[in-house]
Parts: sequence; structure tokens; C-alpha cells
Amino acid sequence: MAADAPRSNFIRQIIDKDLASGKHASVHTRFPPEPNGFLHIGHAKSIVLNFGIAEDYQGSCNLRFDDTNPLKEKVDYVTSIQEDVSWLGYQWQGTPRYASNYFDQLHGYAIELINKGLAYADFSSQEQMREMRGTLKEPGVNSPYRDTSPAENLAIFQAMTAGQYQEGEVCLRAKIDMASPFMCMRDPVIYRVRFAHHHQTGDRWCVYPMYDFTHCISDAIEGITHSLCTLEFQDNRRLYDWVLDNISIDCHPQQIEFSRLNLQYTVMSKRKLNQLVEEGLVSGWDDPRMPTIAGLRRRGYTPASVREFCHRIGVTKMDNQVEMSMLESCIRDELNQHAPRAMAVIEPLRLVIENYPADQHELLQAPNHPNDDSMGQRQLPFAREIWIEADDFREEANKKYKRLVLGKAVRLRNAYVITAERADKNADGTITTVYCRYDADTLGKDPVDGNKPKGVIHWVAASHAVAAEFRLYDRLFKVANPAAEDDFVDSLNPQSLVVKQGFVEPSLQQASAAQAYQFERIGYFVADSKDSSAAQLVFNQTVGLRDTWTGSSDAE
Repeated sequence: MAADAPRSNFIRQIIDKDLASGKHASVHTRFPPEPNGFLHIGHAKSIVLNFGIAEDYQGSCNLRFDDTNPLKEKVDYVTSIQEDVSWLGYQWQGTPRYASNYFDQLHGYAIELINKGLAYADFSSQEQMREMRGTLKEPGVNSPYRDTSPAENLAIFQAMTAGQYQEGEVCLRAKIDMASPFMCMRDPVIYRVRFAHHHQTGDRWCVYPMYDFTHCISDAIEGITHSLCTLEFQDNRRLYDWVLDNISIDCHPQQIEFSRLNLQYTVMSKRKLNQLVEEGLVSGWDDPRMPTIAGLRRRGYTPASVREFCHRIGVTKMDNQVEMSMLESCIRDELNQHAPRAMAVIEPLRLVIENYPADQHELLQAPNHPNDDSMGQRQLPFAREIWIEADDFREEANKKYKRLVLGKAVRLRNAYVITAERADKNADGTITTVYCRYDADTLGKDPVDGNKPKGVIHWVAASHAVAAEFRLYDRLFKVANPAAEDDFVDSLNPQSLVVKQGFVEPSLQQASAAQAYQFERIGYFVADSKDSSAAQLVFNQTVGLRDTWTGSSDAE
């Protein structure tokens, strides 16, 4: 169970009032995803809200799959959704539920509406129905099939159920009001013919209920007290209430809407995310650049950091775009406190300490965390040849450059003070090797002459270094709101993934995806859960040490 402090919002205020008035004796919520893709960070907001409220009020929260469209749903999506909810730290009430569990009851309620004269079979084509629907400024036009008798409509619906009509030939519509100012109330379709294998019910059905008809009835069957959904369903609340008011069902949940999460530099549409996957523009739903929960997990985000992000953005009715830096700040804050330190070199430059014996090496001690002694220490092999970052050396530099420069001293992290003396270059001027001298008396202390080095750089002993691949991630898109572009794919950031080949210290030979590290002076990384092994280490960058967009940093 996730143990987070409750934070007040308008939904909790409604629940407090309902409990105080006796309207409800307990709280029962649900998280009802459609199993037609992986969950993303927007769904995490709903998960944290629904399950968090149930926990805080000692109530219940169901996990229900609203599986009304077998053409787009897969068992793999069902499995991934359950994994995501569990990973976030929540447990649903009982076993997972499915809207398809209620297909018999839903079919019965459709027949009830038909017998009441509140539903009718319509043979109009989709184009004809679209024309008759009207616009936001003009009322709709009644279908020529609207006044068909209940007996005839029932016979047609039974024939639909028996598979006697083709897909698109006929549908069942609710009979509400074609002049309603709310488009969802203009005789919406509630059942359609679809010959498709369903992942739960197999080939039993060839008619399937529409989402808006299914969702409210499923809520009522499960005894949900507060049906929490995002603002795009605000108008649909009228249809939600109409269906429940016109069928013989005792429970009538209260639908409450809140603003959906819009995160900058990515998209929150499963259709668009699926397009990225299908077109091979990302490596899959769990690509670490994706805003999916699986992608965030693979990148090294933790359940606590995602929950904290959802708490920080809050629950309101006001739509807005959340800055990516807010999400990154949550994981950076956590890892700065809890991630052990290690050293890695992602753009290696060879450095030779000429006055260090060629046949000698020693084991230095380094803390696993500068502020947490309980994490203990690790051993760092040190030898004559080491790897440093290529951009940590310059032949000449101004006073602002605090790293290694010819003729000047710098400290090797957790080791000695060295002074660069010369460098080898390729024909094109690229530096290949830097030659230095070290001061043997500077382990853990400054030089005796008081000439304290002005900078510290990290390193890895060449003789003990372990080769590794580093995957450096940036924003998936170049623009803050790619969904607003004519073609969002054109806004993909070509630098969203940069791969480097380098080295890590030997303590990381057995690094697992369960443990994040701060690679000192570089960023926070985690071993890739799919591609990394002891034979070939692959590290994903979770987040940098600082927010390069605002310049802030909390790294030790």
C-alpha cells in the first residue's frame, strides 16, 4: 500500500460532506481503464486519486477494465495495467473486474429501454447519422426510424444479437432529444454489431455496448459511490445520469470531473502513443522516452516519485499544461537522498600518471553516499592509467573552468591531486592521451604547499574499468505542446536519445534495474531492465543532476 499523506481538494470536500450527511456510509471508487494501450502518467494521476481516496477513507477501490471494443483490446494490455497499478503501490478490491462481466445485464437493460420506448434500432448509415446529428449551433433531425414500435425494435435487436445483420447495417440508439444543446444527448448509439473475438468472452457476442452506456451501469452494478473522471466527460454526465434514471437499478453513483494531466513535451493520447509504437518511432510502449508508466519505470522513476508528482500537481477543474521539470524534480529529489554514488565515464579520455608505478595498483575507499553513513563504503581500484571525461581537460582555459588544464592541478574524486603536463593528439587535433603527475601525499588532504586545487573530476581505473553503454534521454518532442501541431510526429526531437560507449567502476558489474545510482558529476542512472546484463551493461539516464531548463540543482 502506498503511504502518502492525504492532501485536500474539492473532491475530498464533496466526500467529506456526503459522509457527514449520511448520504454514504463508506466510500467506493474505481479505476476503469480501457485495455487498448499501456497506461501513461495521466492515468497515474487517476490511479493515485481513486486508490488514494479509498485508502484514506478506509473504503474500497475496484480495478475494472471497460472492455467494450474487442478490435483494439489485448490481454497484454490487461496484464500491463495490473502491473502498473501494483507497481504504484496500490491493491484493488477483490479480483479485477471487467465490463464484459456485465454483458448479460447490459443487454437486459438495453431491452428494458426498448420496451419503454426509450431505444430504437436505426438503419441509417454513419454519414446519414452524422448529418442528422446537427451542429453546436443547429439542432439535430429525428431519424426516420425513431418512431418504430418497441415490439419491432425488440425483434431487430434480437436479430442483431443472433448475428443476422452485418457490421454497420444497424445499431441501437437511445431515444433522448435531438434538439439538446449537448451533442451526447442527441440519441447516442448504445449498441452496435461487431463480429470480433473478445479477449474475455470469446465469440459469444456479436453485439457490443458502447462505452457511455456501459460505464455508468458498470459503476452502479459495483456500488460505486463517487465516479471520478476527467473533464472531457463533463457533458457526458447528463447521459450517465439519464441511463441510470431510466433503467431498473438501485444504485446511482455521483460522477465528478477533474482536469486531466497535460504534460509538456509529450502527448497524452493513447492513439498518438500507439502511432509512435506502430511506426517504429520509439522502441515500444516501455521506451524510456515515452510518458507511459512502463517507460518511466524502465527509465528509473520510482513509485514514490510518481505519486509525489501527482500530489504536487493537485486535483482541480482547471486545465493547464504541467512543466516536465516538475516531474523530473520529484525523482531528482528522491534519488539525491537515496541513490548510492558511483563513478562512470561516458566520453573516455586516456590519462597516464607518469610518476605512478606501472606495476602498482591500490584500493581506495569511497562513501556510497556523502550524507548517509549507513550506506557504507566501496573500494575503488586506482592505477597508473585511468579514464576521465574528454570535456574535463583543456590545454588552455579561462579562470571559470575548474577542471584539468595543462600546468594546473585538479583533484581526482576520492583520490589524489594531479597536475597535467602534456597531451598527445591525432592529426586532426583530437586529444588522445593526457600525461600527468600525482602528489602521493594528497590522499584525503590538500598539498603541503597549500596550493589547493580548484576543481574535482571523476575517473575510472583503466585496468579495472567495466565497459558500458549509456543511453542519454532528452524531451521526446521539440515543442511544449506537440498535440497542437498539424502533424505531431514532425515535432519529434531527433536528440531525444543519444547513445554513448564508456566505462563504469567495477562495483557496478552486477548492477540491477532495481537500484538507481548517481553517477557523480553526470546524473542519475539505472541499469536497463531489458537490455542490460553482467556481460553487457546498459544504463539509462533517469534525470540529470540539475534542471538544465531552469538551472537548479540539488545534487550532492
